[in-house]
This record gives sequence, structure tokens and C-alpha cells, in this order.
Amino acid sequence: MNRQLSEEKVFKDPVHKYIYVQDQTIWDLINTKEFQRLRRIRQLGTSYLTFHGAEHSRFSHSLGVYEITRKIISQFERNGFPGWPQEERLLALCAALLHDVGHGPFSHSLEQVFDTHHEQWTCSILLEDTEVNRILRNVADDFPEHVTAVINKTYPNPIVSGLISSQLDADRMDYLLRDAYFTGVNYGNFDLERILRVLRPINGRIVVKESGMHAVEHYLMSRYQMYWQIYFHPVTRSSEIILRQIFRRAKELYEGGYTFGWMPEPLKRLLDGTIGVKQYLKLDEAYLQTAFIEWSEESDELLAELCDRFLTRRLYKYIMLDKPDIGLFNEVRQQFAAIGLNPDYHMEIDFPFDQPYDVYQPDTKKGGKEEKTPILLMDSYETVSEISTKSDIIRSITGLHQGQSHLYYPEEKLRAAADQLSDKVRMLFKI
Repeated sequence: MNRQLSEEKVFKDPVHKYIYVQDQTIWDLINTKEFQRLRRIRQLGTSYLTFHGAEHSRFSHSLGVYEITRKIISQFERNGFPGWPQEERLLALCAALLHDVGHGPFSHSLEQVFDTHHEQWTCSILLEDTEVNRILRNVADDFPEHVTAVINKTYPNPIVSGLISSQLDADRMDYLLRDAYFTGVNYGNFDLERILRVLRPINGRIVVKESGMHAVEHYLMSRYQMYWQIYFHPVTRSSEIILRQIFRRAKELYEGGYTFGWMPEPLKRLLDGTIGVKQYLKLDEAYLQTAFIEWSEESDELLAELCDRFLTRRLYKYIMLDKPDIGLFNEVRQQFAAIGLNPDYHMEIDFPFDQPYDVYQPDTKKGGKEEKTPILLMDSYETVSEISTKSDIIRSITGLHQGQSHLYYPEEKLRAAADQLSDKVRMLFKI
């Protein structure tokens, strides 16, 4: 059972000014150890090594998603829109608050190496024996399953999931504004209040009044700019590459029977694939950075070098590639090996398209995979249409993938051995 707090709680927030909590259940969830752990996980992973202000956490983002969801629901209820199921208010608020509770430290890099998914960890935290689970069960025995279904987009009423996961959802709206604020850029900003005012719940979907199309155009252009200027930034990609290589090297050593000087149980279980919720929840970015400090003195020179590079921000440099040249890449690998570099770790060709972010897609299916629902406009006759059919601006960026491939390498090591490289390779790296 949920009850109202005797006195409303307020968080001061740099993006939304204030975040309001009226429900005892929400307040209790915020104070669980699983949710408080999100204070120790950065929202933007390694981007703080590129934009020094990007130190904001998954905790603050999750509160922001909750607040935007609360504002949308309040607007629906204040205006008496019949398409919104008022009895599902708490369900939507809990899903908004908890949607990222399963994120691990440096989440996307960790997931790529260990083939884990934060969504699965979120479900485990909601459904297994945790403080979060116990609080949700205080509402109803099956309430954790309902919250999980909303986050997984399997809940019978798609309008509830649409608040949290669509192409105009509370999650994206908060992280764009928050990431822009903390990275110090302006092009991630858009008129959030205008967008919230033109949202309508119609026939199990959330649509936008046609008069609000220009505000949505601004939002999508901001999102487009943020991808290419922040999320795909080549320096951030360099730090992510080194981070993934640390994880990959540690896993390779562990599987080969190497004896680490420092190997606590949660990391051991991560490396051997047996980690459970209790151990996973011990992992945060401070924990991993402690491991990197210890591993920077390991007898394995490669692991020690990679950890030291990450900790001291000695990132790989990069060159832009016009098109793949397999013959040239093989020659580079051979020459790297000949001068004592490890071509599996000291060079990497990076494509920006494997990021967990994407540009606007008008279709609900992409490559046979179910994607987030498109943005729908509603005209004065209550006729609904996908937004890119009405907007030239959105149509021009719909599904557009740009970006340049890069080859990353340790510049100082390559320059030190420049006289041993062929003219062709020296020309490629401009040394």
C-alpha cells in the first residue's frame, strides 16, 4: 500500500530547479542502498576525461526522469485527460525512478566485454531479495513484477511504458538537458516545458499536439547535436577503448591462470561469469578505479600500462580513416608487432555506430528488432501521423548516420620507433 508523505520532500536540482516527492513509496525507494549506489556511478561513463564537468551521476539522472514523469502525469490529471489511467500513477513513477538501477560502473564498456546488460540487472534487483524489492512488495505482492514489465516494455498498457521508453520519453529528455548542463554545451537544450504542455494520452499512446511540432523539432535537433558532439566525441572514444582493453586484458589473464596481486571476490566473480546481485551491487566506479590503481603495479606489463594510461589520462591518439584498407591495416599490425607493440591492444579501429545511442528513427522496427516507438503528431481532427511526414527538418535527419572512423594508437611509442617503420606507415600516422 502506498501513502502520501506527511510533508512533501524536495531535492534542489540544477536542471529542473526542484524535484518533488509526495509518495512514501518513492521516498523509501530513494533511500534504499541499491538506489543510493547510483551516486557512485557517473551518468556519462568516461566523458569526464573529455568534459571535466561531466561528473554527474545516475542518481541525479534517475531523479530527473522521475520528476519529468511526475510533471507529465500531473498535467494529464490536472486536465482530466481520459486516456490516462490514474490508478497507474505510482507504477509509472516507480518505473521512472528505478529504470537505471541496474547500471554498473562504466556501464556500457563493462557490458561490451562481459556480455551483460544493465536492463537484466535492473530486473534482478527489482525481483530478487533486495531493499527495493521489499519496498515494492509493500505496495502489492505482484507490484515488483508490474514495475519490471513497464521497464521491459511488456506491460499490457503501453502508455505507461511510453513515458519511460519511447523516442520522446522522460529518460531522453532528462539526459539531454542534464548532459548538456554538465558538459557545458548549449546545443543540448530545448523547451521542455512546452513539450510537456502539448503531450496527450490518446488510445493507449502518448502523442503530441500538432501545435507543438516546432518544440519537438528543437528537441530532436538538440539530440542530434549531442550525439555527434558529446556522445561520439573521439577523445571519449579513446578513453572507452582503453577501459575496454583493461577489462579484456584482465579477463584474458584470469582465464589463463595468471595470479593477480589484488583480486577481490566481486571482481573475480565478474571475470569468471558467476557474479550475482549481491556481489554486483558492490561494484561502483570507485571500486573499479581502486582495482586500476592496484593493477597499475601488476607484473603483467600490458595490464599495468593500460591501467596507468586510464588513471593518468594518457589516452591513445587517433587518425581519421577515409575508408578501410585491409592490406594497409595488416601491414600496420605487422610493424606494430615488430617494434614491440601488441597490435591487439595498441591499435584499434573504431566506428561510432556501435554506441548505445541512436538518432531518430520513424519506424518501430529496425533490422527486425523492436525499437522505441516513434513520435506521433495529432491534428485538430485527432488524426495521428508520424512526425517526419509533417516536418522537413526532422525528415532531413531521420535515420541519418554520419561520423568518421578512427584508428587509435599510443603516439609516444610509435614516435619512439619511427625509424623502424615503413614510409607508408609513417605517412599514415604523419610521423
